[in-house]
Amino acid sequence: MKEFELINRYFKGRGITRRDVNLGIGDDCALVTVPENCQLAITTDTLVAGVHFFDDIDPRALGHRALAVNLSDLAAMGAEPTWVSVALTLPNIDVEWLEEFTEGMHEIAEYFNVQIIGGDTTQGPLTITICAKGTVPAGKALRRSGAKVGDWVYVTGPLGDAGLAIEARKQDIKIAPEHLRYVNQRFDYPTPRVAAGQVLRGLASSAIDISDGLLADLGHILALSQVSACIDVNKIPTSDALRATLERDQQLPFILNYGDDYELLFTVPDSNKSMLEMKLRQYGVDAACIGQIKSGEGEVELMLDGEKLAYDDAGFEHFTKESV
Repeated sequence: MKEFELINRYFKGRGITRRDVNLGIGDDCALVTVPENCQLAITTDTLVAGVHFFDDIDPRALGHRALAVNLSDLAAMGAEPTWVSVALTLPNIDVEWLEEFTEGMHEIAEYFNVQIIGGDTTQGPLTITICAKGTVPAGKALRRSGAKVGDWVYVTGPLGDAGLAIEARKQDIKIAPEHLRYVNQRFDYPTPRVAAGQVLRGLASSAIDISDGLLADLGHILALSQVSACIDVNKIPTSDALRATLERDQQLPFILNYGDDYELLFTVPDSNKSMLEMKLRQYGVDAACIGQIKSGEGEVELMLDGEKLAYDDAGFEHFTKESV
């Protein structure tokens, strides 16, 4: 199979067809129509074998994961996902692998009403780069830079599960079979919080998705907003799997530093807190209030059982720590 055979078989004509796509796969560029009074949100992520995923990952899970992490960025901006471009670098053409990989990608694309409109294929080390696009009402996009003193800090779901899956696969941690299935699902098939992001429009003052760890990603909000935060570690949601597997002090790096959970971290002014919680219940979105923004220069004060917690590991950053 050659390049254009691959494109025609696995991408062209597969998946949903959106009415706002004027020209999809097959030309030099795709053409789309952006709705009136909307802004275009664009994000690009690259996943590299051995860095972002294990070499033996199930290809269907990889297809899902590759698209999900991009949709999570759109969710963090409050955008509605619409179109994606896929650049796929393969060491060779494995028909069975490609069938499963693209099936996983098309499944999540169809679930979120996203059309794959183009991209590229080339030969080389396994790498997936996706450029995802979405639309958001003009002036309503969530940003990292809006947190103010007194705002409340929220997170949409349990943290540390993906990190637990990674360490279990490295065989550094033993985990019960029923919990292993759960954390593997959380790592392989992350759920972008698209609905939550849209609920937050007009209510949240800032938002980010947790890809590099709670402390690292909170740090981005604090730096751009020029504030600090106080976080109550007891209030950070965790799963039964994490609590059953690790002692309390062992849980801290997973909760605070490991990324790949793709939950939303956001801040809300006190004046919007009641409305936010009503809307979260209305739309069935889970979120926990874990702290508050205070004045300062980007510091994070951690509290545990009512006392300050000394902790200095900031989280994942490329070129500084080992990969998966």
